[in-house]
Formats: sequence, C-alpha cells, structure tokens
Amino acid sequence: MTPHTRAAGGSCPPAAYPPISDYSLIGNCRSAALIGRDGAIDWLCWPRFDSNAIFAAILDQGRGGTFRIRPVGDAEIQRRYLPGTAIVETTYRTSGGACVVRDLMPVVDERDKRTMLVPEHEILREIEGLAGEVVIEVEYAPRPGFGLDSLRLVDRHGFGIWCEAGGALYLQSDIPLTISRDGQTASGSAPVQAGQRRYLSLGFSSDGPAVIPPLGDAARERIERAGAWWSAWAGRCQYDGPYREAVVRSAITLKLLTFAPSGAIIAAPTTSLPEQPGGDKNWDYRFCWLRDASFTVRALYDLGYTEEAEAFVSWTLHSTRLSWPNLRVLYDVYGRQPRGERELQHLEGFAQSQPVRVGNGAQGQLQLDVYGEVIDAAWQLVARGGKIDRQTATLLRGLGETVCRRWREPDSGIWEPRGPLQHHTHSKLLCWVALDRLLALQHTQGFELPVARFVAERSAIRAAIEQQAFNPRLDAYAGALGGDQLDASVLTIPLYGFVDASSLRMRSTWAAVDRQLGNGAFVYRYRTPGEVPDEGTFAICAFWAIQCQAKSGDQAGATARFDRLLACANDVGLLAEEIDPRDGAALGNFPQGFSHIGLINAALALSAPPAQRDVPTHMPNIMEAGLT
Repeated sequence: MTPHTRAAGGSCPPAAYPPISDYSLIGNCRSAALIGRDGAIDWLCWPRFDSNAIFAAILDQGRGGTFRIRPVGDAEIQRRYLPGTAIVETTYRTSGGACVVRDLMPVVDERDKRTMLVPEHEILREIEGLAGEVVIEVEYAPRPGFGLDSLRLVDRHGFGIWCEAGGALYLQSDIPLTISRDGQTASGSAPVQAGQRRYLSLGFSSDGPAVIPPLGDAARERIERAGAWWSAWAGRCQYDGPYREAVVRSAITLKLLTFAPSGAIIAAPTTSLPEQPGGDKNWDYRFCWLRDASFTVRALYDLGYTEEAEAFVSWTLHSTRLSWPNLRVLYDVYGRQPRGERELQHLEGFAQSQPVRVGNGAQGQLQLDVYGEVIDAAWQLVARGGKIDRQTATLLRGLGETVCRRWREPDSGIWEPRGPLQHHTHSKLLCWVALDRLLALQHTQGFELPVARFVAERSAIRAAIEQQAFNPRLDAYAGALGGDQLDASVLTIPLYGFVDASSLRMRSTWAAVDRQLGNGAFVYRYRTPGEVPDEGTFAICAFWAIQCQAKSGDQAGATARFDRLLACANDVGLLAEEIDPRDGAALGNFPQGFSHIGLINAALALSAPPAQRDVPTHMPNIMEAGLT
C-alpha cells in the first residue's frame, strides 16, 4: 500500500515523535508490541495487553523505554508484513549494503505445545544480510512499570541480560551488548554481511521457571513455524471479493487484538495516543467494549472465522453474567472490572499530549446500547447454527427485562462524553435491537419470554425514534430524541435493520450527515456548530457511510469512498481510530479494532450482489410485522 502524503497544516507531530502511522504491530494473541520504521519497539506490555508497559517511548521518548535495532547511519527503508502473517519485515539499504530485520512474537499450535518447551512470551528479531555489509547497532532500554519501577540490568552471560519487570525479563543476543554503568541500558554493534543471520530474543516469564529459547537455527525454525501458523490461519478467510488483501490484513489485525485464553477482543493495544496532537482526548483502549460486539461478530462470521466468532460471543455472555442483569460498558480480557482510571503525570505523552491515562473512566457510565450489542451477538450465533442453553436464555431474558425497565432513561451514549446524559438515538436504536432479537429468538428457538410486553416496548421504542428522533428541519434522524444536532451514529440505523437504507428518511439522513459531518470521504462523529473540531474524523463512521451508500444502491460512490479511506492505511495496512482529513494522518489509539471491523463490513457490503444490498443482515423484519 502507498503511504499517505502530508500537507502543511496537518497532524505531523514534533520531530522527536514519529507519526503514529510509522508503527507496525506484532503479537501472540496475549499481548502486542508496536515497532517503528526505525526498528524501535516503542510499546510493549507484558504479560497482558493491559499490563504495565515495559517499553513506552511512544508516550515519552526520554523516559518510556525502547528496544531498537537499526543500521548505523542513513538508510532507505522499506517495510511489509510477510504475506498472510503477522511477521514484520523491514529492509534497510545503506551505502555499504542491505539487510532485512524480521520481527515477530512466535506462536505455536496446541499440538506443538504438548511436545515443546516454549517461553511464556517472546519477541524474536532476525537480522539477515542481503548485500555487502551493514553495521547494526542495538539499544536495549527497558523501563518496567511505565518507567516507575526500579531497574538494574544484570549480565548472566550464557543466559542473557536479565532484569525484574513484574516477572523475569531476559534478552539473548548474537550481537555482543555492554551494560551501561548505571545498569539502565545495554547497547552494542556488529557488522552483518550478505548471507549472515543474527538473532535477538527477548523473553518474559511471570509464572514458573523461565524457558530460554535457543538462537541460531532454532530461532529460524520458530520463525518458519510462526509463518506457517499465520498463513494457515489467514488461509481460512473465505472472503474472495474485492480488496481481499486489505480484508485479510484487517482480519489478522483483529486476531492480534484477541486474547486467546478467553476469546476477548480488545479495542486497541495502546493507551493515550491523542485524537489531536497536543490535545487531552487521550484514552486507554486496552479493554473490551461491549459496543463492538455486534459488528465484530458479523465480520468474523462473514469471513468464515466461526471459531473466533463463537469464542467472542462466549466471552461476551460469560462476562455479562458477572454483572447481570445490568451491563458494564467495558471489561478486561477475563471479564472483570478494570482498575480505575488514573493519570501517569511523569510521562509527557505522545508529542506532549497530556495526560497519559491508564484505566478508562467510561466503565462507570450508563450506556444502554450495550444490551442490544450483546443480544444481537447471541442472535447471530443462533442464526449461524449455534446453540444457546437454558441458562443463557434466562440471562438474555433478564437483559431484555432490563431494557424494558430502563430504555426511557438518558445515558452517556456510544461516544462516552463526560457530560450530561441524553436520550441518544443510537442507544434507543440498540434497545429496539435487543427486544427485536429476543423476539426473533423466541420465534425460532422457543425462548420463554413475556412476548406481549416485549412487543409493546419494542413498538414504543420505534415510535419514539420515528416521532422524536427524526427532525424535519434537519431532514434527518438527529443524534438525540428531540435534538437538532447530527451524529454519525445514526448511520447504523439501517445496518441493524431498523429501516431500509434506501428509505426516504434514511437517504435524507445520509445526505445530511455527508453534508454537515463529512469532509470528502471522511466523517466526523459529531460537530459543534461554529467550533473548530478538536479531533479527527472517525474511521468507523466513514465505513458506516460506505455501507449505507452501498446498501442504498450507490455502488460507484461507495467504492470511491472506500478507495480514499484505504489510502489512509499505513504502509503495512493498519488504521488508527481517527483520520485527519487535512492530510490523512493517523490519530488516536493504534491500530484500532473498530476501524478494521468497519473496513471488513464495508468491503462485504461492496461485494454483496445487488439483490442482497437491501436485505438486513440480522433477521426477517416480518417478525415485527407479525407480532405487532
């Protein structure tokens, strides 16, 4: 893919901080790391996504910590993922020669785990000389606990360089490294000639004896095994339509955001990457949001990843048991309530964007849309042939009763503003979805429900949306009942089957959103009249607009928008939460699962035969007509 170009007045950060789009992602379905084009691992949390950072230079170049491998002097840089894998390959061409660095977190299948000793976590870095000679320099500067924990690197010779980092952190290297006098950094350099390979392995063990994997041929074998594992996984993708490469890359990215032991999928692997450089909209996204459930499950099922979809639904239903019959906004990967939000004031933040936050205060909000997300995910499981046991049916019924009891309340809404509660149209829509899908489950699975009550409440929600959310002055569904402001979340109305995308009201709503919230192919989630936006456009909103456009029959227009958005992915196909419309720069946490889910669902909408574009993806609307 072609990297985006930058124009004056864009979001390019100060020189000390590379652009957010400079990073690629590696992972092992338990945690992940970001690697810059300069060969620096500037973000790593072990043992889990939401653990304290060991490397966090992306949030503070001075105090955050990094692990850098790069040629001495200037180099021309090219980068890619090895096709169908999560292995990053960066090629450096210098005046003296060329070399390639391959970065990955090795993965093995369950069969191999029974016969092999594998480290709890490992980052493996392979340097291979391609031509001439390149002098490689290494800088290893871990800063456990976001730089707050004490650190003393110790050379254990044949066992590598060790330190305490909430567990044992150990580095083995084919390149001789010397520890600085203060014990804070290890560094070294060595020539790499054509045909020569050198390895560095960073391991971590939080529980039990550390497994120290060998370097040399054994390291090459781990790379080949990981490549085969990822290729096999990517090969399961059943999508064969246009933009397949981007769709598969998005699927792999979602897999990298998956916590395999539980099936949870986090929103993003980072915290506090700003929605505007220098701004304060800096949030921790290393948790699992229920609001992502429905569209995530759709994407996984439609690509053929049934196992992952069912694991995610199972995690969703398990997690919600812990707070039933009320739902929280977000959970950790085990379905627990994360620790409270706090600020790390010792870190300057990406490009001086403060504060740096860990934890997310949105967990205490009331967001009524999450009920519809969970129940729609369960409905999709059943619609694809899955089964729901009696206990789960009782749980879902309880959620439906909560919806009946609370849908008339105001809430914080999908965008989680920290202000007064409102009657958000999107939240009412998802309350309608909750009851609609439960009635579908009763109709097809024989669920025991108070049908008459659920039908009556569902009809009341529909009436509220149609009578109070549609604003004749805007000629559009407003963001809140009785409101006069647009909100891009209303673009999901046809995506849940509430109305047809080609209906008059939805067509005029799409046009109004495009006119007032759009900026070319990009879409702001909302705007305050007369004020300059303090954030970028939202990638998921632009993909919703494409889905609506395609479903309403404007295939050419939707395709043109899709092409423009794809051009904003970075050179390895990754998307952030937001896009600066001035220059296409990535903003916000990175990479963002919701953005890649949007890409997948938009590609699916573009690939659908014309006869299917107007068919709701959820359930037959006949249910509402038949029961009301």
